[in-house]
Amino acid sequence: VLIDRRITYTRKRCALVHELVHWRHGDDTGNGCNGGKLEQRCRRETAILLIDPAEYALAERMYDSNPYQIAAELNVTVQVIEDYKNWLHDSVAA
Repeated sequence: VLIDRRITYTRKRCALVHELVHWRHGDDTGNGCNGGKLEQRCRRETAILLIDPAEYALAERMYDSNPYQIAAELNVTVQVIEDYKNWLHDSVAA
C-alpha cells in the first residue's frame, strides 16, 4: 500500500484502513473496483471500523448533522461519514 505523504493525517488514516479492508478480503484491486460490490463493501466496513457509534451520535447532535463538522470531530473524511450514514440508513430499512 502506497500512501501519499502529502495528504493529511485524516486522509492517510482512512485510506490505510480502506486498503487493509480490501487486503483482508483478498480483493483484486489491480484494475480498480470503484462503484462495484467490492468497493461498496469495503467502504461500508471502513466506516464501521473507523466510527464509534456513541461518538457519532454525540457529534451528530453537537453539529446538527453537518457532515463536515462531524468528520472533523471524528477525525475521518466526509466520505467515511457519508458511507456510515448510508450504512445506518440501510440497517434501519432492513
